Amino acid sequence: MRRLLSLAFIAIAACSSASATERVVPAARLDPPAAGQQTAVLAGGCFWGLEAVFERVKGVSNVVSGYAGGSREDANYERVSSEVTKHAEAVRITYDPKVVSYGTLLRVYFSVAHDPTQLNRQGPDVGTSYRSAIFPQTKAQADVARAYISQLTSAHAFARPIVTKLENGPFFAAEAYHQDFMRRNPNYPYIVAHDVPKVRALAQLMPQLVKG
Repeated sequence: MRRLLSLAFIAIAACSSASATERVVPAARLDPPAAGQQTAVLAGGCFWGLEAVFERVKGVSNVVSGYAGGSREDANYERVSSEVTKHAEAVRITYDPKVVSYGTLLRVYFSVAHDPTQLNRQGPDVGTSYRSAIFPQTKAQADVARAYISQLTSAHAFARPIVTKLENGPFFAAEAYHQDFMRRNPNYPYIVAHDVPKVRALAQLMPQLVKG
């Protein structure tokens, strides 16, 4: 189902305890430096929340909500919502690796941005378009992501297995009304229940990464 939740469910969710990922996982051991402006594409549930978290990270200059893993022809909200296009809701993050590394972005991704142990869903949102997936933009990113998942698995960072996959595929920006959704709709019930806690967790658990 899409983000059409009953008010009762939203109220319960808003009062629930922290999610499984609202913790700081270990830093990536493999995290080589990169030169010049870089982009990262990450999928992990509703792109509203991913965008809201990463646009607050130091070194990130732009975050775009969109769709990754499918064709351009099907890259629209109605088609992706049908769960037959192979897209995942994702964000494209533009960042300065001199300020924030790819490994650090992945640390935020696994710590507070989503739950990497949920298969084809995130919270109330169910379907393959909500899957946990990393779309490396370079071989170096693929190496870091693969090593980091292995590192977190070996460290038993989560009580359940990590289901995050590395995938290939282009990224397409979502419709204009999805961009900066939390900033423009801070009191929207879904945002209050599911995305505000992620932003709050980032500030509380990783304050050194938050823009001033």
